Amino acid sequence: MNIHEYQAKALLRDYGAPVSDGRVVLRADEAKSKAGEMDGPLWVVKAQIHAGGRGKGRFEGAEEGKGGVRIARSVEEAAEEARAMLGRTLVTHQTGPAGKQVNRIYIEDGSDIARELYLALLVNRETGRIGFVCSTEGGMDIEEVAESTPEKIVSFDVDPATGFMPWHGRRVAFALELEGPQVKQCVKLMGQLYRAFVEKDMEQLEINPLIVTTGGDLKVLDAKVGFDGNALYRHPDIAELRDESEEDPKELQAGKYDLNYIALDGEIGCMVNGAGLAMATMDIIKLYGAEPANFLDVGGGATKEKVTEAFKIITSDPQVKGILVNIFGGIMRCDVIAEGVVAAVREVGLEVPLVVRLEGTNVEKGKAIINESGLNVIAADDLKDGAQKIVKAVKG
Repeated sequence: MNIHEYQAKALLRDYGAPVSDGRVVLRADEAKSKAGEMDGPLWVVKAQIHAGGRGKGRFEGAEEGKGGVRIARSVEEAAEEARAMLGRTLVTHQTGPAGKQVNRIYIEDGSDIARELYLALLVNRETGRIGFVCSTEGGMDIEEVAESTPEKIVSFDVDPATGFMPWHGRRVAFALELEGPQVKQCVKLMGQLYRAFVEKDMEQLEINPLIVTTGGDLKVLDAKVGFDGNALYRHPDIAELRDESEEDPKELQAGKYDLNYIALDGEIGCMVNGAGLAMATMDIIKLYGAEPANFLDVGGGATKEKVTEAFKIITSDPQVKGILVNIFGGIMRCDVIAEGVVAAVREVGLEVPLVVRLEGTNVEKGKAIINESGLNVIAADDLKDGAQKIVKAVKG
């Protein structure tokens, strides 16, 4: 689960991290009063969406150079910029061409910047440990830095047996070429961030940029935080920060039925049991020249109702031009899948080709349910056959 920048900064402020004073604006008529609560002389007006590249983004129909991060030199100008962004669609390299509607604005005090640095904490999937990633090239996309100047990125893991130690902070400080009192500030800040990361079950904490002010102090100028969704039951305060308007409605609906669903950009909807089989199914669809429209794992304990809902979610995607159901019944029974598919088709209709491959527990019962349903279903013998048939049906 992701949260907005202003929420992330409020959380980090509770852990002692240095952040600018700011106010969130939800309605245009409150922008001036919120901006007036800060002293200036500079105000930074930031669109709040769950996507990076806001400053380099553009609003639909807006002139070039007017992105989602703007500088204002008066309360009136800050309010005007906030009103100009609220309710409009911001397009960045991370949102895709559809963009995201801006429903929240964050106005904060401006900062005098001497240097921009990059810092992130994340879970290293290879080592199973929390890792630090830092670079002197702050303010840039870290992917661009990794490609053009990889030597400017320093990364290392923290041994969970010891946890964060002061030397970890000094290692970050030296990698960022900090000097004098800045080193001590860095050690303190890294400890605060590490504690927040562990205690709040974060998956990612990215600060880009972490700045050195003209006065020589460190400050968190931006913050992007993501949490482990499986741990939210331990953090009701974090769960309350969720902004469902930033999430795909289909993914939200899937979550209500404990379905593992992720929307993608392709044209073939997939319903599979098991994450590994789902990945293999998506791979073979690509192998035969098409693109998957989703990742959907109904799991081993799916019921008829869950399968019905999964099918309805797939068919609600206007991009879907065909559906491949690929079930290998171990714990999951093929007849349950078949009953769910039949029930869903009868409820929502079937306007695109449907290929079904069933194998495993109760496979004959499952095939009988499909065959006796009267549905226009294309049967497949195995995964290769199913992928070829659905791609052929979609591509003509």
